[in-house]
Amino acid sequence: MSLILCIETGTDICSVGIAKDGELISLRESDEGRDHAKKVGVFVDELLKETGIAPDDLSAVAVGKGPGSYTGLRIGVSFAKGLCYGLKKPLIAIGSLDALTEVAREDHKAGIISVEDWDNALLCPMVDARRMEVYARIFDTDGHALNEVSAEIIDENSFEKFRSTGRPFVIFGNGARKCEELLKGAKFVEVTPSARGLARLAQEALDAGKTEDIAYFEPFYLKDFVVTTSKKKLL
Repeated sequence: MSLILCIETGTDICSVGIAKDGELISLRESDEGRDHAKKVGVFVDELLKETGIAPDDLSAVAVGKGPGSYTGLRIGVSFAKGLCYGLKKPLIAIGSLDALTEVAREDHKAGIISVEDWDNALLCPMVDARRMEVYARIFDTDGHALNEVSAEIIDENSFEKFRSTGRPFVIFGNGARKCEELLKGAKFVEVTPSARGLARLAQEALDAGKTEDIAYFEPFYLKDFVVTTSKKKLL
């Protein structure tokens, strides 16, 4: 039996879950803003108490590795690494766009979202990267990636290679709504990041022995963090 703690903090949503053999058994989430540093530890403690699982019973800790918010990723990965180091458990890193696609697939299977000709659709999870830029990747509905993760400045020609195939082009995630009008013919559906998207992928990674070096692992930022200078004048 495998018990994996799953942590996703790469956007405004702080999400923590526990999965048993790849199936989520308990979940805590908050969309109240970027207060992840306070919430993630509280959520882990609540889940362990709720399920009666001792920290030493965990098989591994999985974390969404990005791309996403620099601060959010840093909080989630740092917490996961500290937990793994203290408990001497393996660390599993899952691409945040891969996990978001898993949530979309689960939501469709559960009837939460509806897309015509779903089996033939192309799925495009988008994480907001400010202004008209998003982090994105294209998947089929079996969850197979069809290109590399990229930072895209969205205009009417974005993803033309995929949008011109005649297959439904489905966009979702916190960067998708702002792109809806520009990407003519794309179908927007409401799907939000969640630790539940890590559960199955983390189990597969653990079974395959795909774990990270706790000392050297860093989040996948995709772009360098840029420090901006405040325009406010200091007296």
